[in-house]
Amino acid sequence: MIIVAMGAGIALLLPAGAREFLSFWSQVEHDKFSLIAVEMTAAVVFMACFTAIHRSLRDRSLAAAARGAGLVSFFPRPAPEAQRRIAALKEGQGAGRTVMVIGSSGSGSLVDQVGDLSSVLDKCLEAKIFLVNPFSQDARMRVEALTSPPATLPAFREEVRQSIALLKRLKALGKVVKLKLYADPPLVKLVILGDYIWLQHYHADLDGQNMPEYVLQRNPATHGLYSFYAHYFMQRWESVDSPEYDLDRDELVYRTRTGQEIRREPVEIGAAPAGSSIAECSSVGPSGVFQLRHAPGPYLPVRGYDLD
Repeated sequence: MIIVAMGAGIALLLPAGAREFLSFWSQVEHDKFSLIAVEMTAAVVFMACFTAIHRSLRDRSLAAAARGAGLVSFFPRPAPEAQRRIAALKEGQGAGRTVMVIGSSGSGSLVDQVGDLSSVLDKCLEAKIFLVNPFSQDARMRVEALTSPPATLPAFREEVRQSIALLKRLKALGKVVKLKLYADPPLVKLVILGDYIWLQHYHADLDGQNMPEYVLQRNPATHGLYSFYAHYFMQRWESVDSPEYDLDRDELVYRTRTGQEIRREPVEIGAAPAGSSIAECSSVGPSGVFQLRHAPGPYLPVRGYDLD
């Protein structure tokens, strides 16, 4: 209706506009300075129009490529407004779904009450969580590489301990929760919520919370990058190199490819000192409240099980 009204208005005003233009042109056609000014103005307008058209065509091409890859949203900076929008989107996408997560310690996503996954886990049907094994050498190297903000291995282990405590509470409430620990350095923060994947890169020497976050949607026709990252998660989840954490008995469970249990490593997980924060836990020694009860490996498989 607005476009029709604008067209009617232009049609009614066109005769009067033409008379004004002819009157204006009769005044400037013999004035060289005015004529040059009009020509320069027209040139600038044409340049702006052609630039806008070129930019629009380029943006349409990039938008088509993004749609083909499944990219539907991009959050470049962790501003407070963006964090609130991210939390609201994840809560709506994860309600009544199976949540699959690959993270580092889970501190900024699981434990924090304003984290982007704290409310999602309350409304999901099942949760499959992947966190870094805090006892691996790669975890130590990752923590030591972080200079902004400075971090220590005891503080990182305390963050993992708090994430495990949260998952224990969720399981006690009846949620289906599974936790696995991987030993290699964290590469991506990956959250799968139904038909959406939230992706964030873990830089070698930067805090992952400050990195851009991308949202991928499953494309029924071409699948896009959604299928790639979903397959990546399932491949990592089924790997025998990542032990499962028994939330009931606090043990690392190692299995074969066929699901047979090989061995268990008991983990000492206690409560942090009352009133202490994660930052204060940096002064805790290597034998803190979260540790293996004995030195890991090497181990031989239980008799009757093959080496795979």
